[in-house]
Amino acid sequence: MEWDNQTILEEFFLKGLSGYPRLELLFSVLILIMYVVILLGNGTLILISILDSHLHTPMYFFLGNLSFLDICYTTTSMPSMLVSFLSERKTISFTGCAVQMFLGLAMGTTECVLLGMMAFDRYVAICNPLRYPVIMSKGSYVPMAAGSWIIGVINSAVQTVFVVQLPFCRNKVINHFSCEILAVVKLACADISGNEFIMLVATTLFISTPLLLIIISYTLIIVSILKIRSSEGRSKVFSTCSAHLTVVIIFYGTILFMYMKPKSKETLNSGDVDANDKFISMFYGIITPMVNPLIYSLRNKDVKEAVKHLLRRKVFNK
Repeated sequence: MEWDNQTILEEFFLKGLSGYPRLELLFSVLILIMYVVILLGNGTLILISILDSHLHTPMYFFLGNLSFLDICYTTTSMPSMLVSFLSERKTISFTGCAVQMFLGLAMGTTECVLLGMMAFDRYVAICNPLRYPVIMSKGSYVPMAAGSWIIGVINSAVQTVFVVQLPFCRNKVINHFSCEILAVVKLACADISGNEFIMLVATTLFISTPLLLIIISYTLIIVSILKIRSSEGRSKVFSTCSAHLTVVIIFYGTILFMYMKPKSKETLNSGDVDANDKFISMFYGIITPMVNPLIYSLRNKDVKEAVKHLLRRKVFNK
């Protein structure tokens, strides 16, 4: 279908796994199972962080926000991905794509900033334990969490507005599972250097800066831990931040690998999204929110006890 330069684009075609019906069926089953696990795991963490008074601390407040964030993030893409895999309908409206792009980018940015805030919380708890109640009071950690959400929304709103104003002429095929901003921008039939500059600034501010805060925080934490003489004491202190560090490594490791790995000549010449990039992006968007509750529950005694207490309460109530 030939599109005129003046034509208003009404919908996009999500390529995904088109042409591989067996893979689509397999992935639809896997994604459905993963989505249920994400909802149950993160929902449980939110529930216990609210119901258990022992978990009314800054760390678990941030963790509750992270779990809610993961539920929102996956809900922006996974249901539509399932519909695409299980039906003949592979299209998404321009408005729907813009909303999906906005929500996905907002959640992603918020998670980056929130992980930085959580690293700072761990730094204060380990390196300045006596001042921790003062520094991380409710008047501090609530605005920190709220600020993470506000930053995510503002960054996403700015980038989405600039993308939707681009003219999309002939090519309406998004070579991705969802409306990922980079895949959408590549379809524009105009100069996208302005968008690329905005993305570069946003990446520096909202991905690199939190990562720098995390690196500095954990460098100081490691230095503080090494000063502890007993191995038992070092192990006990490190266990309080090992779950968060594991989540950070998975989250940022996936992002860095996805954007910094060398591109093939064919991919560079065509401007298409490499198949591996699509699967890595899906890993980042689905696997990470799924394993976060498992990491925090398996590596945290407080969470384990809270879950057991919640289950016992349900049994006795029956």
